[in-house]
Amino acid sequence: MTAELVRGQNHPLSQSRLEIRISAGTPVAAAAALGDENGRIHGTGWVAHPGAPVQPGLEVSRQAAADHRLAVDLDAMTDAVHRVSVLLALPAANAGAGPARFGSVAAPFVAVTGLDGTEVASYTITGLDLESAVVALELYRRQGAWKVRAVGQGYAGGLAELFADQGLSEAAQLAAGIDEAVAKGLARSVQAPPPRTPEGDRSRQAAAPAVGPDQGAASQGAPGPVPSAYGGQPAGGQGQGGPQPAYGGATDPHAPSGGPVDYSHPRRQTSAPPPPPPAAPPAQPGQPARPVAGDATGWSMEERLYNQVWGMFEDLARTAAAYRSAVDFAESRMDKELEQALSDPRSRIGGQGDTAREAARARYTQLVDQARASLDRDLDQLVAESEVVEPALPPAFARWDNPCWHAYRVPMEIPMALRLGDLRLPEAESIRIPMLLRLPLERGLWIDSGRTDSLDGSFTDSHDMRRLAMDTAVAHAARLLAVYPAGEFTVHVVDPAGSGAQALAPLTQTGVLAGPPAQGAAGVTEVLARLTQRVDLVQMALRGGAPDALPPGFDTSQQLLIVNDFPHGFDDRAVNQLRYLVDEGPSVGVHLMMVADREESAGYGPLLDPLWRSLLRLTAVPDDHLADPWVGHAWTYEPPSVPPGSEVLRQVLTQVAEARRTGNR
Repeated sequence: MTAELVRGQNHPLSQSRLEIRISAGTPVAAAAALGDENGRIHGTGWVAHPGAPVQPGLEVSRQAAADHRLAVDLDAMTDAVHRVSVLLALPAANAGAGPARFGSVAAPFVAVTGLDGTEVASYTITGLDLESAVVALELYRRQGAWKVRAVGQGYAGGLAELFADQGLSEAAQLAAGIDEAVAKGLARSVQAPPPRTPEGDRSRQAAAPAVGPDQGAASQGAPGPVPSAYGGQPAGGQGQGGPQPAYGGATDPHAPSGGPVDYSHPRRQTSAPPPPPPAAPPAQPGQPARPVAGDATGWSMEERLYNQVWGMFEDLARTAAAYRSAVDFAESRMDKELEQALSDPRSRIGGQGDTAREAARARYTQLVDQARASLDRDLDQLVAESEVVEPALPPAFARWDNPCWHAYRVPMEIPMALRLGDLRLPEAESIRIPMLLRLPLERGLWIDSGRTDSLDGSFTDSHDMRRLAMDTAVAHAARLLAVYPAGEFTVHVVDPAGSGAQALAPLTQTGVLAGPPAQGAAGVTEVLARLTQRVDLVQMALRGGAPDALPPGFDTSQQLLIVNDFPHGFDDRAVNQLRYLVDEGPSVGVHLMMVADREESAGYGPLLDPLWRSLLRLTAVPDDHLADPWVGHAWTYEPPSVPPGSEVLRQVLTQVAEARRTGNR
């Protein structure tokens, strides 16, 4: 499995013979520098570059190219070599033709692979601006083993500044020699390849476009699972190409005309490519490009915005991970320097020890300040992107305070996803990433009504917490009703003690529920039995290959059951029915939304644990419980909230109820 690195992150290497594959989207010069244990280059003979492409254990390209393969043999390195740095430079920075800074081209992608092409680690070098040379990554020796570290350190002064920073006295001469060697080979340099497809774009792993409007469901591809706090996967599907040409001009002996054989699938329909995304306005020199809403890939603006939000989530995750990694590195380096200073008895007392400690702390502060500056730069760009994306979101993706809700109309089609709230990280309090969940739902929701303290230190008593949890559940249910076409989503409510009557008022008073909220043990039994029977009937019809054989008047819409105040009114049989609905319901359109306190429900013991684990847990107050296995973040989830005093939720539900009555006549 490939390790996708972020700046400062490392990964062990289990092979000694490797390839470094580089894809930059524009011709670049590639080089590799050998360094000692301190990273210093001892002479020009320690650098493999287009003018001298072969060094012991190294071989690089002889000319500038958009794609490179560098050969590395770690076993061939001498004992004096402890570091191998992979360097990239824009040759046009000195030639005066083409891009002069990495900030104006696509982010370079670097991968470490085995000789069989299997990727070991990869790194997309983001955050570059005025730099014309960059240390992409380094292979370094640590305790007899080799590792790879993502570096991404850029230099606006080009290779001369880069080599000088690594202690090479002949930095200017070597940089000039490389420029001369590259200039001689520019006439035969490999030009940039065509723009990479969404499946191959490694700078931002955006979702692949969905199938075109003229393609049937049989040609749609299922999206691959991408577990994360974001609550969904990128959009699935494969774009279809045109008819395939005949192989080698072969002819079909049975064809009347003797023409070439058409090997394309007879039922595969072709479709036009998606329209190009909106173009960003030209940026001022030295300034990052201004963001544009919907500049991601996709067949529609909705899909482009979905993919753009997904990209914002990935960008924030990467830049925060890079900052944390840099701070950890600075702390470990300071600890090591302080330990070395204290290990010498002569430096423990007196000015020499104080000087060493002050120098270590100063270096720590410098590294942290540099990391914070890079983080702030990335966050400023994300804030600018969020400011243009948020107002452009459709109702399914938008907050309740978005003006698009005031122009709401009941949709004719199901959207790609649904907004369940916002996500943020402590390093970026000003940025909120929409948490979008793909539709149709693949798992139910658990609205936790037990937590009484929020991250800001405020305290909420248990009664208010239950009310907030039910308000959150109603907001989620209202949005589900609003984004589905009229009559294609049905909501049932179980409220055994009637404690949620106030929160449920928008649903009950507008008439969007399938029936009044069920109360008491008898009401719980009746609703669960009806939904369980529905799951059984649909499953039998599907397994028997007769989906049209359902009883007349059978409601084929998606079903949502809201359970409030669990476990009040539930016996063991009812709990087992709940588990059955959770396990079998989503595949046939029956979903569960629990509003309950996990601790109060613990009395059922292990019987309830599978139900708890299978539901997506949300909270009514901000909480950092959503784990991200991609980069290890704990994302803070903020639930959706209707602006105080706003009637937008009732207005939307009133339109939904009216559309149902009109459509059912």
